[in-house]
Amino acid sequence: MRLTKNKKFRFFLLLVFLVFSYHFWIFSKVLWFIKFNPKSSAFMENSLDEMQEKNTRAELKHTWISYEKISQNIKKAVIAAEDAKFLSHEGFDWDAIQTAFEKNLKKGRIVAGGSTISQQLAKNLFLSKSRNPLRKIEEAIITFMIEKMMAKRRILEIYLNIIEWGEGIFGIEAASQYYFRQSSSNIDAFQAATLAAIIPNPVYFQSRINSTRIKRKTGILLFRMKSARPPE
Repeated sequence: MRLTKNKKFRFFLLLVFLVFSYHFWIFSKVLWFIKFNPKSSAFMENSLDEMQEKNTRAELKHTWISYEKISQNIKKAVIAAEDAKFLSHEGFDWDAIQTAFEKNLKKGRIVAGGSTISQQLAKNLFLSKSRNPLRKIEEAIITFMIEKMMAKRRILEIYLNIIEWGEGIFGIEAASQYYFRQSSSNIDAFQAATLAAIIPNPVYFQSRINSTRIKRKTGILLFRMKSARPPE
């Protein structure tokens, strides 16, 4: 059945309204997170669902810790590993994006991302792990909101508290307790660099944290951490 022009127009208006409503909801959540800590994230909920398919009693390991209590070592290590220009960019590192594009083009598959901490926060909080173009556009819109509304310190605080560090392990405090049996307030530079090294694929490296690959990357990060500057 063919739609009349009037019905097409009404359908278009409905679509616009739904898109606007969705983004207004996202924007309201971003505003809320300026002052209030997120209790969960899209990635956390997805991980819990997957874990409970295997074990209905499965639970996530996650404990929020305030920014000032997190070791400077982990702040420096994560910035050195994930986003060296964190303090200077406005959400997107175009040089890193171009470099990642060239690497992926050369390999013929996705081997590098080029995402900033702000982009990763947008993805972790609200989106799925899908790499489709529509999701990347959505990620860009949310990243813009986050950068415009939140201070860099708050962005890094939420990021460190919600990202995945292993199967069911979310946030730096749970990661520090799991891997080193101590609070993230006390981890040293080597431990911080090790944790930062596994961020790109934490579930895979969870059982390979002492591998040659991670040790090599840890050494590189220890050097880079000397010039990393986290927000005060």
